[in-house]
Amino acid sequence: MRDIDRARQQMGARLKELRLDARMTGRQLAARYGWQASKVSKLENGRQTPSEDDIHAWCDAVGRSGEAANLIATLRAMETLYAEWRRQLRLGTKTRQQSWAEIEAEITNLRVFESVLVPGLLQTSEYARLRLSQVIAFHGIPDDLEEGVAARMRRQEVLYNPAKTFHFVILESALRLGMAPPDVMLGQLDRLIAITMMPRVHLGIVPMRAPLPFAPQHGFWIFGDRAVHVETVAAELTLTLSDEIEQYARLFDWFTKAAHYGPHARRIITQTMEDLSE
Repeated sequence: MRDIDRARQQMGARLKELRLDARMTGRQLAARYGWQASKVSKLENGRQTPSEDDIHAWCDAVGRSGEAANLIATLRAMETLYAEWRRQLRLGTKTRQQSWAEIEAEITNLRVFESVLVPGLLQTSEYARLRLSQVIAFHGIPDDLEEGVAARMRRQEVLYNPAKTFHFVILESALRLGMAPPDVMLGQLDRLIAITMMPRVHLGIVPMRAPLPFAPQHGFWIFGDRAVHVETVAAELTLTLSDEIEQYARLFDWFTKAAHYGPHARRIITQTMEDLSE
C-alpha cells in the first residue's frame, strides 16, 4: 500500500471514530449538509480525500470543533506525500535542486541507496548534465540545464559540513551500466574514489557477484528519522510514517552489510575504470 493510501485511510478512521463517539449515523451526517450518503462512506473508508471545508463541517456536526485544526494539519501533510514530477519541475531543474538543498540543510544524517545511478550529491558536473538533460527532455519542462547543473554542484557543499554525516550505498551495476559515455564515466569514477576518503562521508559499493539481501527495486533517500524520498518515473513519494521509515532503514542496513568500504570499495571502482578504459 502506498503511504498516501494509508494516510487517507487513517484520516477516514479518525473521522469515523468522531462520528461514532457523537452517536450519529452516516445518513444523519450526510443529511445535515445535503451530502450524498456515499460521501460519508467514502471518506471514512479512505476512498476519498476530504477537503478542509469537509473537515470543518464534520467536526462541527459531531461537536468536536477543536479537532479540526489537527485534522487539517494532517490533511496538508498528506497532500505533500505524492507530488507529480511535472508539477515539481514546472519551474525548471534549478528550482528543484534548490528545494533539495533546503531539505539537506535541515537534517544532520542522510542515508542514500542507489542501484543504477550515482547519487546527485556525488555527481560530477558532466554526469549531472546528462542526467538533468534527460529529465528535461522526458518531462518537457523548461530548459534551464546549466542553471540546474550549477545548483546541483552547489548542493555538494553540504558534504563538507562538519555537523552532518552521509552514508551512501551503491550497487556496482550503477558504475557499469551505460549511463554515460566512457570519458564522462571515468571522471565520475575518479570522483567516487576521492569521496571514499572524505571524512563524515561513508561510501559503500556492493559488488556485482555479492548475494543481495533484497531485490533492489528502486533507490531511496532517508532523511534522518523524518522522511524517506522515493523517485518513480511519474512522481516522487515522500514517506513519513514511522513504520515505513523503519522498513527503509532496515533495508539500508541490510545492503550496508553486503557493501565494501574504504580500500575494498576503491579496488572495485579502480577495476571498473580499468575495464572501461579497455
